[in-house]
Amino acid sequence: MKKFIALAVVLVVTGATVWQLTRGDGQPSTSYRYVEIERGDLEAVVTSTGKLEAVTNVQVGTQVSGIVEKLYVDFNDNVHRGQLLARIDTTLLASAVRDARTNLERNVAQRDYMKTELDRIEGLHERGYSTDVELNKARYDHRIAVASVSTSEVSLERAERNLSYARIYSPIDGVVVERNVDEGQTVAASMNTPQLYLIANDLSVMQILASVDESDIGRIKEGQEVRFSVQAYDDESFVGNVRQVRLQSATQDNVVTYTVVVDVDNSDGRLLPGMTASVEFLTDKVLDVFKVPNAAIRFRPTDEMMESFRTRMAAMREGRDQGGRDSTRARPEGQGGGTAGGFGGAMAGGQGGFGGETDRAMLWYVDGEGQLAVRMVRTGLSDGTQTEIRGRDLEVGMRIIAGVTLTEDSGSSNPFEQNNQGRGFRPGGF
Repeated sequence: MKKFIALAVVLVVTGATVWQLTRGDGQPSTSYRYVEIERGDLEAVVTSTGKLEAVTNVQVGTQVSGIVEKLYVDFNDNVHRGQLLARIDTTLLASAVRDARTNLERNVAQRDYMKTELDRIEGLHERGYSTDVELNKARYDHRIAVASVSTSEVSLERAERNLSYARIYSPIDGVVVERNVDEGQTVAASMNTPQLYLIANDLSVMQILASVDESDIGRIKEGQEVRFSVQAYDDESFVGNVRQVRLQSATQDNVVTYTVVVDVDNSDGRLLPGMTASVEFLTDKVLDVFKVPNAAIRFRPTDEMMESFRTRMAAMREGRDQGGRDSTRARPEGQGGGTAGGFGGAMAGGQGGFGGETDRAMLWYVDGEGQLAVRMVRTGLSDGTQTEIRGRDLEVGMRIIAGVTLTEDSGSSNPFEQNNQGRGFRPGGF
């Protein structure tokens, strides 16, 4: 039994030794994810959404109540100023006119009678056959009759005006966008004016009312160029210009927004009122510049990368101090004689800049000798996906490190343990 245990121990030790010798150094291999430097244009934009509307919308209603007797226009009809749109039943309105006219005639007769009485009593009063009380009473009755005539004239004018309101005319030239009533429908104008039609003045020129967040409103100016798209034409972009930034704000869910009015040319008539527009306000633009995906700007080297780079930096400084020629070849491309100092200052100031300068960045790459190197650049405009870069020796197609993948070799696993190794992306690679 003791011999069996001893033999088992020898086998375990021998197997572990063999695994230790064959697995290498036990460190996972490193591979990089690259992006390439490109050259082209960059634009900074503020995005928003809004709704297309006509510049001028006029609600056409009725000032009198009644039954809609006739409609003369429908949806999408072009109308002209003064054109008859609809007619309300005039039976009751015409009766009101006749009643007012009859009342006026009665009051005119009453006024004439009172005038005759006043003249008669004044004559009697001059000859002493009438008292002062009778004269004053006749004058009072005459004045009341005159006032009644004036009241009747106003009532008749009102009734005739209401009768004319039964015929609804277009106040502007435009196109019918909405029709809100049907023939035979009763409309009541006692409290609010019922809307019969909505007429857009001119759909060849439209506007977008876009809501812009308060954090972006400072970048919006009058006359600014605007691009937008609508779902009806997914593959096409339309243009416009900012006409107005309204001072009135709106708050919803603790978010403050401002309304920006954008003028839009719709001479071809393809854009329709009510369409939802995805709007981009062009705030800045650069042409024909080097640019790189933002992942390369945000990249942070791993500890292993930093150690390897520091080793090369030390070798480069040592080569300069000793006047050697071979060790200076380890110098990263494009760094020049101030590499060590520049890199040290960059690391002191952080990845994003030198000594706190936020417009500087380090781009990590693999040079022609297969060694890690750093290219110091200035950053410029960013569109949220790519960033403008400026620096020496930049080339289109240059591969920049944007991420690190650590790969563990599954073939080097311990034969005495369960294989639980695999591939993983190192979070520190960004």
